[in-house]
Amino acid sequence: MKMPPPPSLSGLSVRAIGLVISCLAAAHLGGALLEDLALPQRGRSRRETSTHRGGPDGKYDRRAEPRGDADERSNHDNQNVAPGGTRVLMDVQGPGAITHIWLTFLGPEPQAWAKNGSANHQEMLLRIYWDGRQKPGVEAPVGDFFANCFGRRSEVISLPVAVEDGDSYNCFWRMPFRKSARVEIINESDKPISLLYFNIDWLKLDSLPKDTPYFHAQYRQEYPTTKGQDYVVLDTKGKGHYVGTVLAVRTRSPSWFGEGDERIYLDGEAKPSIWGTGTEDYFLSAWGLKKTSTPYFGVPYFDQWGIVGGHTSAYRWHIPDPIVFSKGIKVAFEHFGWIAPDENPQYQSTSWNEREDDYASVAFWYQTGEPTFEARAPHARERRLPSLERLTVYARDFASREFHGDGSAVAQRLSFFDTPQLLYRPPAKENAWWEIPFKVEKQEPLRLLLNLATSYDFGQYQAWLDGVKIGGVMDLYSAETAAKEFHLLDFWPETGAHKLRLECVGRNPQSTGHYLGIESVRLRERRPRVAEYGHDKDKDWKTKPRLYR
Repeated sequence: MKMPPPPSLSGLSVRAIGLVISCLAAAHLGGALLEDLALPQRGRSRRETSTHRGGPDGKYDRRAEPRGDADERSNHDNQNVAPGGTRVLMDVQGPGAITHIWLTFLGPEPQAWAKNGSANHQEMLLRIYWDGRQKPGVEAPVGDFFANCFGRRSEVISLPVAVEDGDSYNCFWRMPFRKSARVEIINESDKPISLLYFNIDWLKLDSLPKDTPYFHAQYRQEYPTTKGQDYVVLDTKGKGHYVGTVLAVRTRSPSWFGEGDERIYLDGEAKPSIWGTGTEDYFLSAWGLKKTSTPYFGVPYFDQWGIVGGHTSAYRWHIPDPIVFSKGIKVAFEHFGWIAPDENPQYQSTSWNEREDDYASVAFWYQTGEPTFEARAPHARERRLPSLERLTVYARDFASREFHGDGSAVAQRLSFFDTPQLLYRPPAKENAWWEIPFKVEKQEPLRLLLNLATSYDFGQYQAWLDGVKIGGVMDLYSAETAAKEFHLLDFWPETGAHKLRLECVGRNPQSTGHYLGIESVRLRERRPRVAEYGHDKDKDWKTKPRLYR
């Protein structure tokens, strides 16, 4: 495969527009922001940084003065954090207030500086302790804290959080403290955090008003959500104001997950006095969610609508509209939505069904006193989403001539696949095909899908299973090389041997070739209630292939 073309102008324009909108929103806030700059400022500015500090032996010494001479070691401003290690970024005495945090580090893919790869940001746990307390005031995976969920890097352009190009992590939440502040990152991966850089800007103050609330952020997850109970983002007693939500959802059923309302209980009330109209409405969108980034709300990551195993992450900042509470607050979401007929007891597709998807969240709030919220972030091993695959057959093992038509087939490693893909390179559509056998051990409801690459020189392919045409023509053209799942069939496959065949039927007019890139063929589990109801168990999938959406 040739190198992909450079980013399009339209993509750059979208980023530029996002930046302009953020700037306009900042100006709207203030009057406030800009006028405050013309007022006297309290305190003295300080910074905690990863800049190189050389000890007497030439090695890094956190207590030494920054090095700034002509020696190249003056530019060694990063550190690695070994698996299981903790890196303290800040440990200072108050009173004071953190005003800005900036981080960067290598991504998880193998590269010259980390040949075996590095920890991803979901495996790094950020903790901030106020005033020597035992429980952290902030506890969240680094990625989720910066509205980057699923361990994936995404750009965020908002007022309190900005992740430019998906790899420079900034937050501007103001975080006051009286006695002390300790900021640390724990590496819960089996790989190192590579080339960690950081700057934390803060103000040293003489005092804080007596009623100053502290900043808090707490991660929570349910894989999957609990039947008969709303998903709880925050539940704490005390006085304060709620300022933001990050929510990540991995679907386990087809169709739209987000009909559930936000329900917010204030000051111990039995019924919520703040009740929404749908999940996408809470995140200030409408008629579903799509990838976007604005000053107060956004969807940094969205892969595909309505599939089994789809990923959506969203953020909502209550900056002009904080939710104020005097005695306590509970923030929760119903997990209701559309569902496929085979998951409905009446075999109907309706908009109001309790779903069993995977939810993870970070709540952001200020309050006086110590929170009573009991949620804690589990270890990175438990934060990793559980596999939904009943069977995965890797295409790289089927590169020999007996499995494909004219042309060559080679294994190729791409950054977005965990394992090498098979790149099949036919010279034309004639006699261009690829086959893969697989075996089913147990008859149960499953979804057949392909994990494919798309690119500027890829063709259009039609899938056949055991001689039966399934799904429509798959157009694998895209201007930039990317990964995409193609979902083909919901069925109860018979036990025994099966064969999937992909035949080239042409190419997109914009494509320069007929290539095929495939990482794997997968049989993905359906929810237990599909087997319980058994609506399609005795139907012949070969006479009427079906894919629920």
